[in-house]
Amino acid sequence: MATLHEANFSALDRIHFDLTTLRLFEATAELGAVTKAAERIFLAPAAASRRIQEFEAQFGIPLFERLPHGMALTDAGRALLAHVRSMMHSVARMQDDASAFRQGNMGVVRLAACTSAVLQFLAQDIRRCQDEYPGIKIDLLEANSQGVVEAVTRGVADIGIYESTLGGTELPTQPYREDRLVLAVPHGHPLAKKKRVRLEDILPHEVIGLSEGAALSLALGRLAAQSGQVLHMRVMVRSFHSMAAMIAQGIGIGLMPAKVAELLVGGDRFGTVAVEGEWATRRFVLCHQPAHAMSGSGMAVAAMLATAPRKSSRSGKALRPVSQIAKPASAK
Repeated sequence: MATLHEANFSALDRIHFDLTTLRLFEATAELGAVTKAAERIFLAPAAASRRIQEFEAQFGIPLFERLPHGMALTDAGRALLAHVRSMMHSVARMQDDASAFRQGNMGVVRLAACTSAVLQFLAQDIRRCQDEYPGIKIDLLEANSQGVVEAVTRGVADIGIYESTLGGTELPTQPYREDRLVLAVPHGHPLAKKKRVRLEDILPHEVIGLSEGAALSLALGRLAAQSGQVLHMRVMVRSFHSMAAMIAQGIGIGLMPAKVAELLVGGDRFGTVAVEGEWATRRFVLCHQPAHAMSGSGMAVAAMLATAPRKSSRSGKALRPVSQIAKPASAK
């Protein structure tokens, strides 16, 4: 009778696939069609379809649901996609390390960041990285704060930047930046005439929120609960651009970073009002893979993001990293 160890080894021994199959599986999941995925990675459609079927057969479970107009991942497929992306990331990191040994500071660094950080800070920081390390390519993934931490935890990204109210993480962290929220209001709104607003002024009104997992919406919900008030958030959007469009049409009000509001207020689409309270100052945290899992290129980029001198585009004053402990307090 076979032992458990022998049974596990036998099951693993039956699993055979190559990087082309992994790339095909990932592309099919992203594009929703094996023909489009085959075109992306330069495979014949018939060969691609056969590879997907053989991949599923090895695990003994359907990874895709066949629909009239495409393919959608099953629950099992979504679980395996996370493993496939982790493996692809490991291969890319292996290539990165080999390239670094051959040519010095070369390679690909995958950076995940929340939208607020992308819009306000990262363009400047990535430019500095390019100037300092022209051989390093930065692959930027934009997600909400929760998605950023998940991406780094799963190995999909080397470095992540997220908003600190999300809570703690076991990953190595250090302070990154801070911003200040303002209230964006339609013209003619009762709050538009105020010079400053407090939390209790905001909560009675319809608020345009960001999608599930966004740190800003989660923090606002916690603040409302702590004050014993109800948060009215019937409309949720995926980006500040969409939020601005809703506000401009008078559908509601919204909180966004002051610098983001400056970018989106073109054509005098809506007004902004200062927000009172320490809660309106947000702190961002830089996290990364454990040192033993980081390439030399990744460590170089992480160090530059954390320490590079930064300038305000309007005042010319240096922007310092936030003055808080490296590991953010857990959300309460």
